Amino acid sequence: MATKRKTAYVCNECGADYSKWAGQCGACGAWNSLSEVRLGPEHKDSRAANFTDAQGGYAGAAGGGRVQKLSEIDLTELPRIPTLASELDRVLGGGLVAGSVVLIGGHPGAGKSTILLQTLCHLSRSMPALYVTGEESLQQVAMRARRLGLPAEHLQMLSETDVERICHAAREVRPQVMVVDSIQVMHMSEVQSAPGSVAQVRESAAYLTRYAKQTGTALILVGHVTKDGSLAGPKVLEHIIDCSILLEGTHDSRFRTLRAHKNRFGAVNELGVFAMTEQGLKEVSNPSAIFLQRAEEVAAGSVVTAVWEGTRPLLVELQALVDDSSLGNPRRVAVGLDQNRLNMLLAVLHRHGGVLVGDQDVFINVVGGVKVMETSADLTLLLAVVSSFRNRPLPRDLMVFGEVGLAGEIRPVPSGQERLREAAKHGFRKAIVPAANRLRNDIQGMEMVPVKTLAEALGAIDMD
Repeated sequence: MATKRKTAYVCNECGADYSKWAGQCGACGAWNSLSEVRLGPEHKDSRAANFTDAQGGYAGAAGGGRVQKLSEIDLTELPRIPTLASELDRVLGGGLVAGSVVLIGGHPGAGKSTILLQTLCHLSRSMPALYVTGEESLQQVAMRARRLGLPAEHLQMLSETDVERICHAAREVRPQVMVVDSIQVMHMSEVQSAPGSVAQVRESAAYLTRYAKQTGTALILVGHVTKDGSLAGPKVLEHIIDCSILLEGTHDSRFRTLRAHKNRFGAVNELGVFAMTEQGLKEVSNPSAIFLQRAEEVAAGSVVTAVWEGTRPLLVELQALVDDSSLGNPRRVAVGLDQNRLNMLLAVLHRHGGVLVGDQDVFINVVGGVKVMETSADLTLLLAVVSSFRNRPLPRDLMVFGEVGLAGEIRPVPSGQERLREAAKHGFRKAIVPAANRLRNDIQGMEMVPVKTLAEALGAIDMD
């Protein structure tokens, strides 16, 4: 008698599964997001695969089964595997961790395969490394390595999309670092759906993760992104992996930013900057310098601020353009900043600064494609708006930061001293900062203007 296949329904948005189909997901509230997943009769056994015979198991793998007291757990720091690229190590939290699973996503052409090929070619000279390609042929990868001038003598390559065969081949070569490019084309024979579907992506990632945890292999998965910039596939994929990083950058820019969105072994929101060259992606050790390539004559609406990215300050230029609106509802456009926060700050500017731009189009842009995720750029944004509205350029050597409250007060931001020292290192001679961020010992060659309210900040730039 044939074994009956099991059927489940999985949400494409959050990864929740149900025994029956429903029009709406009860976990995330999405409509028409449940898709049918048919599980083969051998599916349960295949998921219990044991890889410990290959390398003897990994002490850091989950599922040991022994109950321990919290005070008895070994706190010895896990050893890191340096990638030989300081910017990549910064985003990873110091390097790769044995048995960890890293997911790197990005738009097509951003440079995901390039940076991973560079990394593995250099790592393969000191440790066994395996690069699994499912989208390109081995000849295409070899041609890219030759074009970039990479050392290709020791890197082991495999062209395969079947997950079980990949793990079988990895058991033979025993790599310390393995790259799978990409998870969207991988499949398992027991799962009755097409590669790239919710079931295939989830089960393939779970199978590879189990292999990495049980053998201590540092695994890097490549993932595609959707048109809105989020990682394609079920949301549960981000819960399976240990670190999720995104490689961002437009086709008309030679710079790429690598940002961590989740990291179990390091800080999140770390930012690494790379430049795309003929020899591949080269790390940028001083990113503030590239984002401050300003014109000789500074236009009205241009102000420099210092944002905090992970563990270091980063100087970026913020531009504002305020113009008469021909529409009934003036436009509010923010690139690199939160749109809702822009609307709120413009209301604060009117109420507590006496500047009305309600009948004006307001456009805000962060130069260089950097996304400002914190509130330290509030005061910078408002001063840039006033500068453009009054058509009065601000001094070239001026730097501004500070959070603006709804009552018009200027609130302090963390790591103010490091931000000021970074600005002084790049030649800035004046800084408008929250009063609580003023240093006890002034920085030589820099004038600090402490302000407590928005009205004081507007008076400091003399825009009347």
